Amino acid sequence: MATASYGYYRNTIFVTMFVGYTLYYFNRKTFSFVMPSLMQEIKLDKDDLGMITSSQSLAYAISKFISGVLSDQVSARWLFSIGLFLVGGINVVFSWSSTVAVFSGLWFLNGLGQGLGWPPCGRVLRKWFEPSQLGTWWAILSCSMNLAGSMGPIIVTVFSQDYSWRIILMISGMSCVAVSFVCMMVIKNEPKDVGLPNIEAAAKKGKAASSSDDSTLKDLLLSPYLWLLCSAYMVSFGVKTVCTDWGQLFLIQDKGQSRLTGSSYMSALEVGGLLGTLAAGYISDRAVAKQGMKSHGNPRHFIVIVMMIGMCVSMYLFRVTVTPDSSKVWILSLGAAFGFSSYGPVTLFGVIASESAPSNLCGTSHAIAALIANVGGFLSGLPFGTIAKHYGWETAFWVAEVICAATTLGFFLLRNIRTKMGRVPKKED
Repeated sequence: MATASYGYYRNTIFVTMFVGYTLYYFNRKTFSFVMPSLMQEIKLDKDDLGMITSSQSLAYAISKFISGVLSDQVSARWLFSIGLFLVGGINVVFSWSSTVAVFSGLWFLNGLGQGLGWPPCGRVLRKWFEPSQLGTWWAILSCSMNLAGSMGPIIVTVFSQDYSWRIILMISGMSCVAVSFVCMMVIKNEPKDVGLPNIEAAAKKGKAASSSDDSTLKDLLLSPYLWLLCSAYMVSFGVKTVCTDWGQLFLIQDKGQSRLTGSSYMSALEVGGLLGTLAAGYISDRAVAKQGMKSHGNPRHFIVIVMMIGMCVSMYLFRVTVTPDSSKVWILSLGAAFGFSSYGPVTLFGVIASESAPSNLCGTSHAIAALIANVGGFLSGLPFGTIAKHYGWETAFWVAEVICAATTLGFFLLRNIRTKMGRVPKKED
């Protein structure tokens, strides 16, 4: 009966979070989706567009960190639901606006609301799923972003034939508001909220060496593995962002490919990313089920290292082998290969940051890792663009390759350090 109860709550909570986070991500990108229609009505130049999108990115990085820390202190259900409500409301107000200053301010607030989405998801997943299941369900939930990112432009394009961009944003925002109330009713923070034994409490009955819940933030910050994980996460996320943001321009401006090929490359990258995310979660979960969680090393490291090597190889082939005469199939294959290799580690670093931390600090651990990863995303923007401007795309992508390869080697050499973060028991000290 207990197993059936766990299954019921897991399924309903997961489906609700999947739908909710799909709406989170869709409403994060609505400005980009409606941009062509919006620019026909309101004159915006590149600086205006950059200011609007950058305001959201800055707010999102700050909010996601704060939300991660808060998710260890307050109800994850409330954080997730309130954030979705705010995001929906802001999109509705955005649809009433017409000036760059108001757009930028509202999109900054949208970023603040967006940051309340993912950290609560990570905490709820850890509380409801076994360690040998966490990677798979985390990966599937991550696919909500791929779903919204791939279907969003199509949905908006279809709706824009009959409705204005303002109506589209209003409908999208109201959908968020409505679903936020469903999330508030359905999502439960942990099994004990519905009278079931907590997963971690049950697991600890036969394991005296489990990570202590009395670890402090200082204990977490003094864990060398946290910073190894953050460094690798930063580089992986930064290099992934390099190819998703600049790969299309590299193909068009430096490799003489058409815009159609460039956009097709991006689509292939996203499809590969979807498959890579699912594969990384599933395969690493099988490794955890077979080997178990240890205090030194992590069963997920092997798939992370293999995929990071795949990132280096696919980037090298993309830079060296593509010419104006290259087969379109080859270019799309490289895009899919890079997407498969890059999205996997990005997903797993988030899983590892959460599961390797003490249960009372898993949200904080993930928040720190995600914040450092966003630094990589920032470095892939202006600094990378500056290198490309002065030395060319070829050199810029070569720099990204070298940094990725060096990080992969370092992570491989340090893969067996103590991975259980937090306070070290005296007998292990």
